[in-house]
Amino acid sequence: MAMGLKKRRRIRLIAAGAVLLVAATALMGYGLRDGIEFFRSPSQMTEHPPREGERFRLGGLVEEGSVLRGAGEEISFTVTDGGASQPVVYSGILPDLFREGQGVIATGRMENGTFVATEVLARHDESYMPKEVAEALKEQGVFRYGGGVDPEPGS
Repeated sequence: MAMGLKKRRRIRLIAAGAVLLVAATALMGYGLRDGIEFFRSPSQMTEHPPREGERFRLGGLVEEGSVLRGAGEEISFTVTDGGASQPVVYSGILPDLFREGQGVIATGRMENGTFVATEVLARHDESYMPKEVAEALKEQGVFRYGGGVDPEPGS
């Protein structure tokens, strides 16, 4: 009979551990639900439009001639990947390396057909391009590296 008692305790302990594991996993998922941001290029947005208000990262190149400075810190520009373009509005101070023709990743959400950015990141030196942006540009046949354009994808 003592053996049955040990077995029951062991089963209860395993069951309690499983319940705690499930609860911890659920709490982590709940806590991270707003922190997960997916990357999209302008072409991917055209193919699969995001839901209104969905938070994600938009990446590509700042389109030449598209930067317009508004009143105060408001700025609008267009992000392109060579296949499609997406207008972006941002209110804040831009990174020093932000300029037309350079790689950029903006975090934000869609509002009335315009991407409203809460954060804008620019590449930090002449040889760096975020992996997601480089892959999206390669898919479109346009890839900037060190300020130049590769004429052939993958070269």
